[in-house]
Amino acid sequence: MLRIVADTDVRLETVLEHMRLENLHDFPACAAKFGKAKYEVPADDIVYDGTDAVCGFLDENKLAFPDFHFEPNRVSPSPSTEVVVVEGRFRGTHLGVWRGLPATGRKVDFPMCLVFEFEGESMVNEIIYMDLSTPLQQLGVAFNPDSAEFKLQTALSHPITLGRAIIDNLRGRFRKKA
Repeated sequence: MLRIVADTDVRLETVLEHMRLENLHDFPACAAKFGKAKYEVPADDIVYDGTDAVCGFLDENKLAFPDFHFEPNRVSPSPSTEVVVVEGRFRGTHLGVWRGLPATGRKVDFPMCLVFEFEGESMVNEIIYMDLSTPLQQLGVAFNPDSAEFKLQTALSHPITLGRAIIDNLRGRFRKKA
């Protein structure tokens, strides 16, 4: 259930309409809600600047997850700053290539935090914060760091690094005893 934390204002209306259009996969109309379209994805260190780049990014997501939907659960416009913060979940079925990964047919469901930046009443940026490891685990190409699979994979792919860490750990234990 969507919870809005603040009174309605133009910025909030813009963000809600932008998300509605994105969920309808009407990307030109979604990008048109920006004064200047721009998406930043810090997990990838990528910036999609301009309407064509933003629509291209959204098209890639649709090709990979044709049924994708972002479900906001908390929207918090800040009257003292030029941002609207949205917490929610990205859900979809992986039926196309995503980040070079062929379709797995698996479903993803992971949290995201979106920060919409404004200059006055004009939306100028959306920053997408997400943990990339979670969807990769759900797609079966990454392991939980606490799992036996992850530890085995790490030991096999990084023996020198792990060997140094073990030796350093043992040296530290012996120094504490001395």
